[in-house]
Amino acid sequence: MRTYLDCYPCFLRQALDAARRAGASEEQQRSVIRETLTALENLRGDETPPEIAHRVHGVVRGNVAADDPYKEAKTEGTRRARALYPRLKALVEESDDPLDTAIRVSIAGNIMDLGVADRHDDLWDVVERVLDQEFAIDDRAVLRSALEDADHVLFIGDNAGETVCDRVLVETLPVPVTYAVKGGPVLNDATMEDAVAAGLDRCATLITSGSDVPGTILAMCSTEFRRHYEAAPLIICKGHGNYESLSQEGPRVFCLLQVKCPIIGRDIGASTGSIVVRQGAS
Repeated sequence: MRTYLDCYPCFLRQALDAARRAGASEEQQRSVIRETLTALENLRGDETPPEIAHRVHGVVRGNVAADDPYKEAKTEGTRRARALYPRLKALVEESDDPLDTAIRVSIAGNIMDLGVADRHDDLWDVVERVLDQEFAIDDRAVLRSALEDADHVLFIGDNAGETVCDRVLVETLPVPVTYAVKGGPVLNDATMEDAVAAGLDRCATLITSGSDVPGTILAMCSTEFRRHYEAAPLIICKGHGNYESLSQEGPRVFCLLQVKCPIIGRDIGASTGSIVVRQGAS
C-alpha cells in the first residue's frame, strides 16, 4: 500500500506516544517530534507506511533509552486476552461452523492495535460485535478452498494479546501452522516472548521475521523467514501493517483485519469498523 498524506499525523502521534511510554522528558519528546518531522520531510516518496513507521520508532530509540516502550501494555493485553481464552474456545467448540467462528475471533483480536490509537475497545465487546457482523470484503470461501489444498500454513501475527485470539484460530485450522512474530519490539506488535505468553508454542511452530518493521517488508526480513515464506502454500497475515506490505503479494496471501482507520478503508474499499478477509492481489 502506498503512503497517503493523511498518514503523516498518525506517524507523529505514534512517535509521541512511544516516547511518552518510554518515559521521555519533555525535551526528549520535543526532540522526537523535531526529528520525526525531518524524517517525514525527507522521505523518498515510494516508502510504505510500515517502512516509515520503522524510521519513526528508530527516532524514538535514538532519543530515549528504552528497548520496548510498549512492554507493559503488551503484557497487560496478553493477560486480559488469556483471561478470555476459555470463553473464546467455548464459542468455537459450540459453533455450527467452528472455522468461521475462529476466523471471526481472530479478526476481533485485531482491535488490540496501539498503532492506530492510544487505546482500544474492550476485547469481549468487540468479539460479540464481530460474531454477528457482515464482512465488507469476504474471501472466506476462497480461504477454505486453499486450506483444503495446503499441507501447512504460514501465519504472520500482529499485536500482543491479539495473539491469544489467533491461537484460537490456529488450533482450529486443519493443517500444521508456522506462526511468525517480529524479530524485535516495535509498537505493541508481538515478539517471541509475547507469542509464548499467549500459548502459541503449544499449537504452532514459532519463528520470527528477523525484522522489527511494523509489517512484513520481505527485503528486510531474515533469510530463514524468507525461506518459510517462499515455501508456504498458504499465508494468513493479520492487521494493518501486514495488509500495507503484503496485500499485493499474490493469491497465496490472505489478509485478515478490522479496518480501524479511514486511510486503510479508502485503500481497501471498506468503511472504518469493517471486518475483512481479503485474498492478495498480484
